[in-house]
Amino acid sequence: MRFLHTSDWHLGRSFHRVGMLGAQAEFIGHLVATVREREVDAVVVSGDVYDRAVPPLSAVELFDDALHRLADLGVPTVMISGNHDSARRLGVGAGLMGRAGIHLRTEPSACGTPVLLPDAYGDVAFYGLPYLEPALVRDEFGVERAGHETVLAAAMDRVRADLAARPAGTRSVVLAHAFVTGGEPSDSERDIAVGGVASVPAALFDGVDYVALGHLHGCQTLTDRVRYSGSPLPYSFSEAGHRKSMWLVDLAADGSVTAERVDCPVPRPLARIRGTLEELLADPALAPHEEAWVEATLTDPVRPADPMARLAERFPHTLALVFDPDRPPDDPDVSYARRLAGRDDQQIAEDFVAHVRGTGPDAHERTVLRDAFDAVRADEAVREVAR
Repeated sequence: MRFLHTSDWHLGRSFHRVGMLGAQAEFIGHLVATVREREVDAVVVSGDVYDRAVPPLSAVELFDDALHRLADLGVPTVMISGNHDSARRLGVGAGLMGRAGIHLRTEPSACGTPVLLPDAYGDVAFYGLPYLEPALVRDEFGVERAGHETVLAAAMDRVRADLAARPAGTRSVVLAHAFVTGGEPSDSERDIAVGGVASVPAALFDGVDYVALGHLHGCQTLTDRVRYSGSPLPYSFSEAGHRKSMWLVDLAADGSVTAERVDCPVPRPLARIRGTLEELLADPALAPHEEAWVEATLTDPVRPADPMARLAERFPHTLALVFDPDRPPDDPDVSYARRLAGRDDQQIAEDFVAHVRGTGPDAHERTVLRDAFDAVRADEAVREVAR
């Protein structure tokens, strides 16, 4: 069986105030053309179809167009909800859509119920594990402490139990939306850490033939059988080095896997440039970036006049401007943002305690802080689901 693995469409998202809907529509056209030209048997979409729980109408219309075009080809599609999606909204009409070959898997309770797609060698079982917010699904999976690893492990136990009851030789594909250890994050993914832990081990998915991951925006191979497709378009300048693509996966009769990257159309390259304003305006080595979307970091010791306007004369698609004067780290004028760079909420809170009290929090206090952040995250997830 040949299937196309993609994820993280984020329909409705902008890139530094630049609307991406046209580029997203071009990607959908490219996906449909790839399905037709490469004789794809199925499409899997591993979450974050939309960029937010209540997407704009234009994004919903593009999603509807994508589903109609895939259904018209007669190619089954299996799709899960991600942490940006409203699972309940995305899953509306799932039963009817399934009759047209569009299989939406948004309910945690259905993790062990696969979509069965046959080929010449028997069935391939596609198991959809939507994003599992630990605080919201702990009762469903009967786990004592909510955490990404515990709830995903419980979901995979259901997958393996169902697979074990099927005829010998049944091949399996798992769709999951999670941060798996060894993956390389970028700046455009929403933090999903619980208890200070965001990632789960790849070994958690042992026992299946292929794991189609979503959440991280860079295309990555963790093992031959565990891969991220990444987002089809860039959504932060941290993705400047990414090659945006999908995985074209061939699953053989014995369950062995071969995978090929299929490049996605990107509207403009990304460039991150750094130096004083005069250096950036004069450096001939930067000529290849003049038509790129640019993030410029200025190192001038004093902020120059009209930097954005002057940069735009040479780099008309400059979208982000960062000031980072070359100063020693202990300089009192170093910005607050620079001092916080690379720290998560927990570390910032602990640093604040140390600053106010003179000593950092002890182990009990760190646990209290971590539980407070987790409670806020869980409350936000509940309110988003209820909207």
